Amino acid sequence: MLDPIADMLTRVRNAQAAGRASVVLNFSSVKEIIAQILVREGYASRVEKSDEDGKPSLTIWLRYEQVTPTQKKPAITEIDRVSKEGCRIYIKRHDIEKVKNGYGIAIVSTSQGIMTGREAYRKGLGGEYICKVW
Repeated sequence: MLDPIADMLTRVRNAQAAGRASVVLNFSSVKEIIAQILVREGYASRVEKSDEDGKPSLTIWLRYEQVTPTQKKPAITEIDRVSKEGCRIYIKRHDIEKVKNGYGIAIVSTSQGIMTGREAYRKGLGGEYICKVW
């Protein structure tokens, strides 16, 4: 696996497309922070760290909206990796864009940790543009 963050985002995207309640990932602290941001912003319901067979794992419980009694709509419409292993994208504070006119979030890795684009802008920070979610 070359890019564990891209793998995480792909697993979340595929789990939501399949209508699964949760997705299990190999644990890393970066993945845990990104998952906690998804929970805080309302795209996932909760995150749990577990230790099965000596291997730490991360379970993300996905959130859905009930459209009709039989149909549910995923909270995440799209989740895209921006900065990739082969082509890192760094942005300054003033270049942090609003995702879908403010309906989505950007996730940025700054010198003060991983945070949303909105938080980075308020703190006057730029950094690596990890992904965008809407």
